[in-house]
Amino acid sequence: MKSIVVVSSRTGNTLKVAGAVAYALDEKMEAVKVEENPDVSDYDLVVVGTWIDRGNADKKAADFIKSLRNKKVAVFATLGAYADSEHAQKCIENIVAQFDESCEVVGSFICQGAVSQKMVDMMQRMFPEGHPHAMNEARIKRLADGKTHPDETDLTNAREYFTALKNQLES
Repeated sequence: MKSIVVVSSRTGNTLKVAGAVAYALDEKMEAVKVEENPDVSDYDLVVVGTWIDRGNADKKAADFIKSLRNKKVAVFATLGAYADSEHAQKCIENIVAQFDESCEVVGSFICQGAVSQKMVDMMQRMFPEGHPHAMNEARIKRLADGKTHPDETDLTNAREYFTALKNQLES
């Protein structure tokens, strides 16, 4: 099965996970940045990596996702929220919904990633106390927890997930 990993990364978090995903699919593979406009016509599986922006794929990844037709696809993402949260699950659902109906979504993976200090500063300025996105104790803790992600456990989980997916698709 010929596979490609196409990634959009803002801070390097998603690119780091993309390396683990590519390695799981083929030890010699390297991820391709979405900005390179890769030709995916000869690939059996297209894996798209994105960072989460407003609960969905970032614009570059979303545009790429919407361009795909008649492909087996999988997606992975990084976000500032906890990977096991309802928000993370909703983000994956939002991304999957963007694929053309001719595509077959065969897998998804999400993990926490550090949020850039620039984004944290912007949130502090934009969202006053009482706003749903305002800095509160839980958000501050989550952002602090996220500073170490994606970590080795996240990368191992990504490799294991995509190794299993590859084995399942090849059997």
